[in-house]
Amino acid sequence: MGLQWGDFDFEAHTFMVQRSSVGGRIDAAKTEYSKDYVPLDPRLEELLLRWRSFSTYSKDVDWVFANPQTGKPYHQESLKKRQLRRVADIIGLPEGIGWHTFRHTYRSWLDETGAPMKVQQELMRHASIQTTMNVYGRAMTDSKRKANSQVVGLVFGETLDVRRGA
Repeated sequence: MGLQWGDFDFEAHTFMVQRSSVGGRIDAAKTEYSKDYVPLDPRLEELLLRWRSFSTYSKDVDWVFANPQTGKPYHQESLKKRQLRRVADIIGLPEGIGWHTFRHTYRSWLDETGAPMKVQQELMRHASIQTTMNVYGRAMTDSKRKANSQVVGLVFGETLDVRRGA
């Protein structure tokens, strides 16, 4: 919620996380390691630029996710109670989903892509790789099943074709 348009470098395809907005209070990023450049996928970049073209608040000093009534960032707590819960109900997500759920999911998906742990740590902006490994994300069922079957195949004398992952 603490992103301003000036935090984006659309030419370099990055943005800088440098502040947080929690409960209407704007602070520096939680830790020194939290403040970092994050790569910006071209598909998200296109959506953001489109959003900026429609937004009343589109100057570099304006908030990307500005409340239209105040021009200040939305309070994530109020969004969780209303908009997030409403969308979660519509698409059938369980009770208790919150903004932090997205961080856990992101970490699981990073792992599923095969991204090295150091890359995952830096994308999550964790100071300690142990936080990335031990707190965030879970292995996906299909990946666990595939890995287990590969080990069983080795026990039965099957060769593992590393190139195909089978």
